[in-house]
Amino acid sequence: MNTASSDLHPEPDLAPGEIILELRGLEKKYPGTHALKPINLDFKAGEIHAIVGENGAGKSTLIKLLTGVMPRTSGDVIWEGKPTALSTPHEAMALGINAVHQEVVLCRHLTVAANIFLGEETVRFGILQQRAMVREAQKILDDLGFELPAHVLLGDLTIGQQQLVAAARATVRGTKFLIFDEPTAYLTRREADQLFTLIRRLKAQRVTIVYISHRMEEVFELADRVSVLRDGTYVGTRNIAETDDAELIRMMINRSIEQVYHKDKFEFGPVIVEARNLSGKGFEDVSMSVRSGEIVGLYGLIGAGRSEFVTTLYGRHAKSGGSILWDGKDVEIKSERDAMRLGMALAPESRRDQGLCLNLTVGTNLNLPIYKRISSNMLISGSQEKKHADQQIADLRIKTAGRHALASSLSGGNQQKIVIGKWLNHGARLFIFDEPTVGVDVGTKAEIYRLFGTLLAQGAGIILISSYLPEVYELADTLHVFRRGRLVASHGFHTASHEDVLTQAIGV
Repeated sequence: MNTASSDLHPEPDLAPGEIILELRGLEKKYPGTHALKPINLDFKAGEIHAIVGENGAGKSTLIKLLTGVMPRTSGDVIWEGKPTALSTPHEAMALGINAVHQEVVLCRHLTVAANIFLGEETVRFGILQQRAMVREAQKILDDLGFELPAHVLLGDLTIGQQQLVAAARATVRGTKFLIFDEPTAYLTRREADQLFTLIRRLKAQRVTIVYISHRMEEVFELADRVSVLRDGTYVGTRNIAETDDAELIRMMINRSIEQVYHKDKFEFGPVIVEARNLSGKGFEDVSMSVRSGEIVGLYGLIGAGRSEFVTTLYGRHAKSGGSILWDGKDVEIKSERDAMRLGMALAPESRRDQGLCLNLTVGTNLNLPIYKRISSNMLISGSQEKKHADQQIADLRIKTAGRHALASSLSGGNQQKIVIGKWLNHGARLFIFDEPTVGVDVGTKAEIYRLFGTLLAQGAGIILISSYLPEVYELADTLHVFRRGRLVASHGFHTASHEDVLTQAIGV
């Protein structure tokens, strides 16, 4: 069994900077789809090599080819100077190629320790040595700096913690080449810092890291080089010190960063909702308002009270003090149904867990808030159901085989569009977006931002919560900063610097 020493994998044979993996004309075709056009790309031993691109750019296909999940259509893969078939996952793992996927694919009903050593269990006289495995796994987790218990069931951990377990498992499997696919999508900042420490440590031990992310700030924080894919085509590779996010965005989507954060200005109308000294679990004494045609941004560190404030405003949690006014009148919002009746809509941070029914169709999800309206005598109008679903699919450019496709079959960005589309059907006046662009590509972000403009033009107001400062900074007409459950500062559009806002959020 593996041990928890400081060297959790064999030393690669290559010196830092030597090419460990080279792709020559690598290509993948499906019937009717050219998923990855011939690509020439190399990866160096001991480098962190980022891959960026929109959804559908070919990143997932590349991962599947590199990990042997599916065969390539043509081209050559050169591993440590020698051609390899790389035709099965077993072959990839035997070479030292592993991946940590965005969606955790481990066994939730087993312990953390059992997952770490899955397939490499310690057995003595035919008896599984569970206690020994827990002790060894705990040493590994502690050595990696992951604050996780080895004895608990994986399913009892958060999605972010499960992601760290997947990373720990990958490090003890003889890894020389490790792929991270959107690894921080569900991590807190503290968990992300632990992961980044591990990635830098693996780099120091000459492991090659392929880092796939939509988050540009992470790419520039970690990577040595970055390669761009667009529409299944390799666009180019840059040394990270010789590029910036503006150039990468142009390469990814053929648009400038100004076009991504395009913001229309609207004349503000009357106040839609106002909170006066509102308090609840996780926040206290918050006062703010949202006007028609206005984006109100909420910024702060994880746990600062932003999400707790809006879920209380929305009636998901009870307030402990203060008042809420809707159209200037005091209202009691005791449930989400009360909020919906008024005209509020919440697109939650975890769209997969709270915003969608993944096992239902796209059309059903889009029509969920309005089935009562399009039904008569308990019978749903099929024509109305089709009309409203197809309209949102077309208006929001949801990429789907049709309204009958399962929501689970769509990309993260298109799932987010479904969440937004169902509330457009509902006809809400106040839209609350909690981390609306997590896990979506730059192009989809631009579409979501344009959709904000459509909502504002129709007289709606928006509350935007984001942990990505450039997002709220560029889009919010009024920006409120939260720290430790309190609203500590408020700014008009661009009336404070990034540094001011971040300093207020951190409290230094």
